[in-house]
Amino acid sequence: MRRPENLKLFPEAPHKIPVDPFYHETWARDLGYKLIAGVDEAGRGPLAGPVVAAAVILPEGVRLSGIKDSKKMTARARFETFHTIMGAALTFGIGVVSVSYIEKFNILQASLEAMLRAIKALDPQPEIILVDGIHAVPIPTRQKCLKKGDQISRSISAASVLAKVYRDWIMASYHNMYPDYGFDKNKGYGTRQHLEALKAHGPSPVHRLTFKPVHRLIIKEVP
Repeated sequence: MRRPENLKLFPEAPHKIPVDPFYHETWARDLGYKLIAGVDEAGRGPLAGPVVAAAVILPEGVRLSGIKDSKKMTARARFETFHTIMGAALTFGIGVVSVSYIEKFNILQASLEAMLRAIKALDPQPEIILVDGIHAVPIPTRQKCLKKGDQISRSISAASVLAKVYRDWIMASYHNMYPDYGFDKNKGYGTRQHLEALKAHGPSPVHRLTFKPVHRLIIKEVP
């Protein structure tokens, strides 16, 4: 029997219908789970730097209003919210995967590895995991993958803020080591200024050489 086209099974389309940011957490609690982790990553798209993931377990009843997808928040709002989340969370974990790992495998595998490390850092460990995206983390714990999860799950939104702020700090430290690229501003993303710096100075040790804009530059430099 086919499902009617107008019947929404899950609220994973926030642009079409309003979504309770704790809908999926409530769904998990109704199934008997108490330790519910949200996990997200930051840094899949940049041309430089690591990929960072965070995992967060929020206590039942903690709302953390005002938190949303980290990409839709200002840097100041993320910074302030970072400390709010750390203070409110039952536990949180950070996973960092280096450029060398990204180069050896690929950015998808590196992202999942970062998520795995973040989850393993949680104490206590979660009973169920809400994952941003469509790919499950390689861990036997029950999971629910949510497309655009950082927009529809407060736990995932909280994780996205932790991951983004932590990665920004790493990129700021890289700026002190390699000031020509403007990592403090572009965070490793392929802005016009960053691409011009790449052309002028070549890649740094923290650039992802397998990413197309950097790889094309290397090919052009080969005589």
